[in-house]
Amino acid sequence: MDVFHVTDLNGNKLNDQSVLRYIEQSIETVYYGEDIEVNGLTALELTGTDRIGLLSEMFAVLSDLNCDVVDAKLWTHNGRVASLIYLKDCSSGSPILDSHRISKIEGRLKNVLNGDNDVKSSAKTCVSMDVMTHIERRLHQLMFEDRDYERKRSKKQERSPMVVVTVQNWAERGYSVVNVHCRDRTKLLFDVVCTLTDMEYAVFHATINTSTDQAHMEFYIRHKDGSPISSEAERQRVIQCLEAAVERRASEGVRLELRHPDKQGLLAEVTRTFRENGLNVTRTEISTSCDMATNIFYVTNANGDEADSKLIESVREKIGLECLRVKEMPSLNHNKGDGGEQQQTKQVLVSLGSLVWRNLFNFGLIKSCS
Repeated sequence: MDVFHVTDLNGNKLNDQSVLRYIEQSIETVYYGEDIEVNGLTALELTGTDRIGLLSEMFAVLSDLNCDVVDAKLWTHNGRVASLIYLKDCSSGSPILDSHRISKIEGRLKNVLNGDNDVKSSAKTCVSMDVMTHIERRLHQLMFEDRDYERKRSKKQERSPMVVVTVQNWAERGYSVVNVHCRDRTKLLFDVVCTLTDMEYAVFHATINTSTDQAHMEFYIRHKDGSPISSEAERQRVIQCLEAAVERRASEGVRLELRHPDKQGLLAEVTRTFRENGLNVTRTEISTSCDMATNIFYVTNANGDEADSKLIESVREKIGLECLRVKEMPSLNHNKGDGGEQQQTKQVLVSLGSLVWRNLFNFGLIKSCS
């Protein structure tokens, strides 16, 4: 039995019955991701080396090739980039099926991802046939396959790590015990569990607790064949992969939201303005509905630090103050309410089967596998 105690983004109790019914219906059915109509679109998967202006060049190529970006997500991490883009032909509005044209699109984008002087960037572009995949789950898989977790960490990450991961073995019960401690945010549990699943581990028990803005997650895992983690190299790999899973979606930079009537070349124009003003895009979410584009960009300066507010306002003036807005992420507040309600918000999630008490560590029952 799985038990979940959940709140809204502001840490308040859920009272909206329509939201609760939607959650129930989603759990009861197979859910693939965002509610986008992908059957009439062509899906492109991209991985390569991240750099300033990359997104601008990608969208400029797609615009030049008469491709309309309907939906897309892009993540960056450890100097690498992964993106899933849904396209259609600008003129006909139909999916792009011609093999020669697809090869041309893939080739042009691969050249952009490789860059002028980066022949060893291992850029990959391909058309995905599995259009029903969950977009964010697939982005995790792309970056995992690209081995972004092995890349050299930035000085900022070394100074102030976003996440602390430990892995121990509980030999008497045949489990490996994984602890993850980091700042709480939405979709954190999703990111960690997806990565464990893609690494072919099964979660038998788990506890997730939050306090103020911090989250602590504890997982009791085994390989699918029933064995625990068996070597120091494997333990280090699990730590690296879970650190990467948390960091990929970390919202670095200022969040800018663009809402504008959709037109050919819109994304190329907007991202070119970012590039020309020294803004680097670290994460992107693109969506189009009823001929209206709603796009989210997380931007930093060229050094990866927070962009100057005057520069942000200058860019907004060039693109349009009304259509490009600075948006703050809602803070997760788990201190609201009193008594039992406050305790329930702190016990935010999950019991997967029987709970195993945390004081097993104190009794020395959980041992290192090294």
